[in-house]
Amino acid sequence: MTAIIDYGVGNLFSLVSSFRKIGEEAVITADPALLQKADRIILPGVGAFHDAMEKLNASGLVPVLREQIAAGKPVMGICLGMQLLFDKSFEYGEHKGLGLISGEIRPIPSENLKIPHMGWNALTFQNGKHPLFADINEGDYVYFVHSYYAADCDSAVIATSEYGIDITAAVAKDNVMGCQFHPEKSGEVGLTILKAFCRMKEGALC
Repeated sequence: MTAIIDYGVGNLFSLVSSFRKIGEEAVITADPALLQKADRIILPGVGAFHDAMEKLNASGLVPVLREQIAAGKPVMGICLGMQLLFDKSFEYGEHKGLGLISGEIRPIPSENLKIPHMGWNALTFQNGKHPLFADINEGDYVYFVHSYYAADCDSAVIATSEYGIDITAAVAKDNVMGCQFHPEKSGEVGLTILKAFCRMKEGALC
């Protein structure tokens, strides 16, 4: 079972629908007991970094999330949820993140580019082919909606996408992963990525 953290931010029902399409159980929850019981956890997120961090901290779920990560449970942040995994963000000021992956969130350079970065872009794998991408191909397209991106995190980057610069598309550090794109909005490629995530077990990547 996959637990999708409900802290008032995120496209929760479209995520649940995607898990149903691949035949996997998923629950939207703010119950610590369900996070502990789950096989894996999704941290969703849309909106502004600071507001999302405030809501996540207010939910009281951060200690439980850290506990489950320390135990080796697979955790994946999606879109803003991925950004929250980092040390800090410079979105409307400077704000502290969860510090689970080293790096920071910066605005996408906007010269001659439409911001937000919205639409379909191809993935380029980095640092080898991660198990999250076991069943997709380099060059497959996924769907992005964002104005900020993860920087100074080269060792954790598992995929990039070109948008004026090389945008961090996905990251991983041990059992903590993140996708800047939306798997639940990325058609069959996104569903295939979610299937690979569901194969991951506590203490192992595949």
